[in-house]
Amino acid sequence: MNSYGNLQKIKDGKRTFAITPHIPGGFITPDNLIKIGEVAKKYNGVLKLTSGQRILITNLKEEDLESIWNELGMEPAVKSQNSLKNVEICPANYCKRSKYPTIGIGMKISKNFHGIELPCRTKIGIAGCRNACTSVYSKDIGVLVDIDGKFFITVGGSAGFNPRSSDIVTKGLKEEEAFNLVKIILEYYNENAQMGEKVGHFIDRITINKFREDILKISNIKEEK
Repeated sequence: MNSYGNLQKIKDGKRTFAITPHIPGGFITPDNLIKIGEVAKKYNGVLKLTSGQRILITNLKEEDLESIWNELGMEPAVKSQNSLKNVEICPANYCKRSKYPTIGIGMKISKNFHGIELPCRTKIGIAGCRNACTSVYSKDIGVLVDIDGKFFITVGGSAGFNPRSSDIVTKGLKEEEAFNLVKIILEYYNENAQMGEKVGHFIDRITINKFREDILKISNIKEEK
C-alpha cells in the first residue's frame, strides 16, 4: 500500500514524515477538522496550515502512516507529482467584495479535475473578484470574475522557481463557458506540452498568441479583450 507520506528532514538519524489530506477548496466540516486534530494528537503530529488551503500533518513515524490514513478516512491531496495538485477557492459566497458566488464552479472544477495526470504539477485558482485572494495571477490557470460579474480566464502564472505573471485568455464568459474553457485548456496542455513543462513554459515556447488562438478555436468562443 502507498502510504502517501513525504519524508521530512532527517535529524540525528531520525526520519519523520508528513501527510496532507485532500480538503477541497479549503472548506472543511467541523467534524473532519476535529478528527484531524484528534488523529494528529494521538500520533504526536504537528499541524501546519498550508498556502494551498490544506492541513499538513508532520512529525509522523513511517510505520504509523497507514493507520493514520485509515483513521482519517480521507484521500491524499497529492497522489502524483505531475498532476493537478491544487484548486484554491476564495470564500466568494460569503464575501462582500465578491461579484459572483464562485465556490460552486470551484468545487465543480475540483471534483472533475483534481488529481488528473498532466505534463507537470499544476495549480488552479478561483476568485469571485479582481482582488484575486487565491493568488490567481500566479497560478497555472486562473478563473476570476470581473467587475461586470462575468468570468475571465488566465493562464501561465507561477510563483515558484521561475516566477511568471499570467496571461489573460479571454473575458466576458458565463459560468458554464468558464468551466468548459478550463477543461479545454487542461486537455490542450496535456496533449501538446512536453513532459515536465509547466503551463507558463509551454506558452512561452509556442507563444501566447498561438495558445489563445487554438484554445478559443476549439471552444468556439470569440475573443473578448
